[in-house]
Amino acid sequence: MQQKTRLNKYIASCGEISRRDADGLIKSGVVKVNDKIVDTPGMSITGQDVVKIRGNIIKPEKKEYVIFNKPPGYITSRDDEKKRKTIYDILPEKFKKLNPAGRLDKDSTGLLILTNDGELIQKLTHPKKQVPKVYRVVVEGKIKEQELIKLSRGIEIERGKVAYAESIILDYSNSQTTLAMTLFQGYNRQIRRMLDKIGHPVVSLKRVAHACIELGGLDRGKFKYMNKKEVQDLNNYLNKSLISGN
Repeated sequence: MQQKTRLNKYIASCGEISRRDADGLIKSGVVKVNDKIVDTPGMSITGQDVVKIRGNIIKPEKKEYVIFNKPPGYITSRDDEKKRKTIYDILPEKFKKLNPAGRLDKDSTGLLILTNDGELIQKLTHPKKQVPKVYRVVVEGKIKEQELIKLSRGIEIERGKVAYAESIILDYSNSQTTLAMTLFQGYNRQIRRMLDKIGHPVVSLKRVAHACIELGGLDRGKFKYMNKKEVQDLNNYLNKSLISGN
């Protein structure tokens, strides 16, 4: 018996887009299976079926997974209308086909997971999954324990938008505080906006972990391929999180 898979999952496995984006493509009527337009994302297909998007046959790509230590001064985009430098300006040309699982703003540094596995990107970034991301943050001033409680209880960073963070004080020095902050949300410039609200502007911000993947000692601006065990551990971690609801 031929193994079956959902059409939206198959499209995501071919790279370029997430399963959620695949749903939109299918519903828009540009996807054909065996030359018949299909508008049902949950349709089951087998390896014998021919899938086309806008007339082009698509096939699953070999999956690649890369850990990158983003330096400051680069945005997390493939192209930019403002002509700002992007991470793809310093990554090898072959990585242009890989997408980041989440973003870091221009001034932030640290861990980015790059991949052509759309399914994995969706698991890592979907708001409902609440996958943890850990940051090492240096801020101006001496943060008090009461302010950490405010961060954990939630701070309204704009009308109707409340942001949360689990925070631990790592060090005090030179009128600055170093924190470990864990986010389960993904609002734009969330940490910077939260800390501005309590009067402690960010001096530096570095992502050191995403789910179970850690940056470790990888030098700034460098990358490395994830090995099979790291990929398997990450998938196991995400699958367990989805089952438990965490």
